[in-house]
Amino acid sequence: MGILLGELQTQLQELQAAAIQAIDGCNNLEDLEKLRVEYLGKKGQLPQILRGMGQLSAEERPAIGLVSNQVKDIIQNSLDQQKETFLAAQIQAQLAAETIDVTMPGVYVPLGRVHPLNGIIDRAIDIFVGLGYTVATGPEMETDYYNFEALNTPADHPARDMQDTFYLPDGNLLRTHTSAVQIHYLEENEPPIRIIAPGRCYRRDTVDATHSAVFHQIEILAVDQALTFTDLKGTIKEFLLQMFGMDLPIRFRASYFPFTEPSAEVDVQWQGKWLEVMGCGMVDPNVLTKVGCDPEIYSGFAAGFGAERLAMVLHEIDDIRRLYTSDLRFLHQF
Repeated sequence: MGILLGELQTQLQELQAAAIQAIDGCNNLEDLEKLRVEYLGKKGQLPQILRGMGQLSAEERPAIGLVSNQVKDIIQNSLDQQKETFLAAQIQAQLAAETIDVTMPGVYVPLGRVHPLNGIIDRAIDIFVGLGYTVATGPEMETDYYNFEALNTPADHPARDMQDTFYLPDGNLLRTHTSAVQIHYLEENEPPIRIIAPGRCYRRDTVDATHSAVFHQIEILAVDQALTFTDLKGTIKEFLLQMFGMDLPIRFRASYFPFTEPSAEVDVQWQGKWLEVMGCGMVDPNVLTKVGCDPEIYSGFAAGFGAERLAMVLHEIDDIRRLYTSDLRFLHQF
């Protein structure tokens, strides 16, 4: 064996030992890539040693080629194994970082709750939708026609007094009831109709424990052929049964509303006392005529109640103002 061949073999063996030692001592993928380039890259140490093959005889070259391929494979295998080790360690570190420790105490996030007023409104809507009614809405700023005239309220009616109604400079007003929604809906829809109209209303009331200048009213209206007061009573009884959760004694007292005839107020016996919960009646024929419904063919009934009133009764709230103060000590009860 020639002297040059022996030197090349020795250099390859030394290169292999140095490369394995460097790879074993490597700490990360970036340094491992640098070692790959240093030993096996085009300008790396292995190609530099192999440049000496040109000085070998034709008989010696296969021998050094075999050794060089073995060294290259050993170094490459060592690089691949170390790379797999690093990648596995990275995956384990990522899994450990993303793992949820179920033994750790949770972070308290307070949950929102339904306001008692919204709860009453939602409950009423659910009951009437279950009875086949459709939710209808209307503007809070109304004209005199929709709020009064179309609802059979004459010009000298007390409800038109400035002490009851908020009039605006342009002659419009803030609606005093959601009954105005009836007129809008009847103008745009043909009977038979069944609607529930919840919404905010405004009156010039002195604010105290039972009155507010801003309140929420829920109105129902049904118009069809051959509806009678018996249909109205049955609807109200079913609603109160579902709202209060029990079959309570109910009484209807004769009353007066300009847009219903006959009219009544409804009381329920709750915790040993009679409580007024709503007003109701058969739609006055004049109201039907205003919206183009022939009262000789169609009849209807309507009822309206305050969401605040029902909330105070069901939740035993002593002051209506508690519903508007956003006091968390109060709201946490619901």
